[in-house]
Formats: sequence, C-alpha cells, structure tokens
Amino acid sequence: MQRYIKLYITLLPLMLIAASACKKPNVAVDEADEIISPTTGTRSQLTLDSIFLYAKQVYLWNDVLPGYAEFNPRQKYAGVGSDITTFRKELFDISQLKINPATGQPYELPVYFENPKYSNLQVGKNIPGSTAGVTKPNTAVLASTIIANANATVAYLALASFPSLNNSKAALDQVFSEFAAANPKVMVIDLRSNGGGYLETAEYVADLIVPASLNGKVMYSEVFNPSMQNGSAKILKHQPYLDANGKTTIYSGRMATMADVDYTIAGNTYKFNKKGNLQTIQAVYFIVSGNTASASEMLISSLKPYFEVKLIGEKTYGKPVGFFGINIDQYSVYLSSFLIQNANGWSDYFTGMPPDVAVKGTDNPVLGDPAESCLSAALQLINRTTKQSINLTGTTAKMITVKNDLSQPVAKESIMFENRLRLRKQ
Repeated sequence: MQRYIKLYITLLPLMLIAASACKKPNVAVDEADEIISPTTGTRSQLTLDSIFLYAKQVYLWNDVLPGYAEFNPRQKYAGVGSDITTFRKELFDISQLKINPATGQPYELPVYFENPKYSNLQVGKNIPGSTAGVTKPNTAVLASTIIANANATVAYLALASFPSLNNSKAALDQVFSEFAAANPKVMVIDLRSNGGGYLETAEYVADLIVPASLNGKVMYSEVFNPSMQNGSAKILKHQPYLDANGKTTIYSGRMATMADVDYTIAGNTYKFNKKGNLQTIQAVYFIVSGNTASASEMLISSLKPYFEVKLIGEKTYGKPVGFFGINIDQYSVYLSSFLIQNANGWSDYFTGMPPDVAVKGTDNPVLGDPAESCLSAALQLINRTTKQSINLTGTTAKMITVKNDLSQPVAKESIMFENRLRLRKQ
C-alpha cells in the first residue's frame, strides 16, 4: 500500500530522478498543509502530482479545484499518451473548471483544441530575465510618425511586442523624445499585432505617455488568489527566488524562495512614475485586433481612468491575467496566477475589449500610412472628436511594411510575464 504524506512534491531534485520507480526526497512535514500525495512513483507520476499540487495553491481560480484524492491525477491520466501530451491534458482539464458567470463558459475556454486560453506548459526551464515565453520578434517599436498641420498634431506609434525593458528602452526613449518635440495632444498606438510580453516594458510605455501630474496615481494592480495573498502557498518554498537577472537572493540568512514573495494587493500595486519629456497627451486611440492581448490590454486598461481612450479595429483577445514561471522537472508551467485590475478595479475583459469603431484591417498593413484603413479610421474619429482638421498628407514618418498575418490567433508563447515579484519586508 502506498504511503501518504501531508505536503507536496519537491521539484528541483526531479531532474535527478530516474524514469523508473523512484522515491521523493525527504522533506519536512508542515502540519498546516492539507494536500496529500504519494511519496513514491515514476517520474511521470510525480510530475502529474506536481502540476496539480501547484495549481491547488497557485492557480488564480484554485477555489474550484477538488482535493488530490478526488482529482487522482495518476489514475486519471494513465495511458493518455506521451509525457508532454499527458501533462498538457492535465493542465487543460484544470483550466476548464472555473466558469465565468457572465458567459456560462470556462474563463480559459480554449481558442483552439484543448489549449487553455491562458495557462500553458512548455519544455525547458523558466529563467527570469530570459525571453522564454515572451512574444517575438524581440523588438518593441515597429513604426513611428508625426501627423501634423496647423490645427492638430497626432503622434503614431506601432508596437510589435513588449520584450524585456533592457532590449526596448533605448528605442522607446528615442521615439518619445521625438514626440515630445512635436507637442502632440493625441496619440494613436497601434497594437494590432502585439500579443504582450513583459509588464515592466508596458508599464514603461505608460510612464512615457502620461504627464507628470499623474505621478503616484495607481496604474494597475496584480491580484493573486487568497492563499497567495495570505502566505499559505507553502509549496512555493521549493521554487528558488531569482531576481530579474536570474540571480539568487539571500533572505533571512538563507536563499530566498518564491514563498518569501509579497503577494498582497498593496505589494503588487504599480503607480505612475513619469518618464521622458512628453507632457501634452490628452487622448489615446488604440488600433487593436484579436491579436492584441495581455500586456497590450493592460496598457489600454491602465490609461482608461485618466484619458479619453478609444479603440479602433477588432475586438481584442481578452487576457486580464498574468503569470510567473514554475519549474517542474524539465518543464516550465505558466498557471494563470494573478488578475490585472486598473485604478477603477476593472478587469472584466475576459472575452476581449470591443472596438469603438469596427474596422477590418489588412493582413499586411503599411504602418504609419494615414491612408491605411485602421489609421485612417482613427484619424477620422479624432477629427470628429476634436473638431479639428487632420492633414493626411505631408507626414514625417518612419514607416515599414509588416509581413505578419494578423488573422491568426494569438500565439501561446505570448504571455503577460511578471519578472519583478518582490520579497516580503523582513
């Protein structure tokens, strides 16, 4: 008969466990834990256990997960297929348990066959500071232009993704310095192919847009589940805490773990901190599509309480959740871990943000061209709103043609990745 222990699976040593029957390394028993799992099993069985047990404590909607014995991952997924197929099937089933009352369907209703809308599992280790799991190409700025005449000045910016800030800061600073010299009152930000990336980079863009008068105002908050907020997600002590550069940190005289992180709302509320010299923006118009997701939607949401915000194009993807990577054996698991809320507490765009002006753009637009259908619609809307005449000729633009099929669904590699989790104060 199998022995059971109150606790969890120690994950990093799994790399050393043989594929045949094995035994978990000894760990201290925490009597506060109520989760039980077998202490022996194959490498595959232990990984199945680990995926469920992490979800039980870390998953945003962990309130609907049954106990380990009821879920019984080893029996439930015996003979499903290859290891990776089996693990992804388990993650999918977990992701379908929480129902959105507004739609009567799971929050993670798949966009395509048995792939959760948000959570995902990848082969390879998650390393903070790497580009794993972040939208490609690894560039931020695709195109920028100033559209101007005597009555109105419009700054246009197309952003491909939000790669790490180290890889994007110089290009963003240069573009916004050029914008500041033109004193535009309106910005058009083209996010139609932007599936997200690092929140830190999207936040930096927001800080470049806003005036200094918004310094200290709430931009957005990351809201974890109650177990995470109150520090009872003990399983995270088996995930080492690494800083944004992938380095370990000393905490209370020992190596810090992810269980030492401050997951409270107060500890994960980000506020505006003005960057750059642009001070004149009063309204922001976003060009969007079904590929606009995650950190892109966070940028839109965070500006809504403070600016006139309009959307042009097609309904966005709908991804108000984010992740941090969890290493399980040779896999990285990205469980939906926190909800993004703006200063008004709004986060209800799970089915996407509808456009104010619906426009079906082309698959390969010339970005920054005022005659391009989506930008043209944005300029017409600005014209009606501001009652000013926009000159659609004589622009000073840096334009490129993007070879990107915008009709395709958002790639699963496109995630809202948080690499700035902070340790609790000692």
